[in-house]
Amino acid sequence: MSNRKLIRPTLADLKDQLAVRQPRKRPATTDQTNAENFYYVKQIQNKTPMVLVLQDGEAVKGVIDWYDRNSIRLTRSPEPNLLVLKHYIKYMYKENEDKDTD
Repeated sequence: MSNRKLIRPTLADLKDQLAVRQPRKRPATTDQTNAENFYYVKQIQNKTPMVLVLQDGEAVKGVIDWYDRNSIRLTRSPEPNLLVLKHYIKYMYKENEDKDTD
């Protein structure tokens, strides 16, 4: 019989091999681009007068004061402030872009 020497890898070598073999996991992609949040923050900072057209066709004018995931708060100077739920908003635009109304 011949003398055979067993070669065992060290634990550090095994860890290095496992790290090389396993691909790095990327974080899951989200469906949110944050463009909506960026738009709201920009309008809040500039205190831009906005017009919100609701699902029933009513137009509400004011300055966006605050927003969250489901609602927008409008500050209106002569009228009381409004908290409008986003799912009731059909579309919105800047008041100074209003050319064919009034």
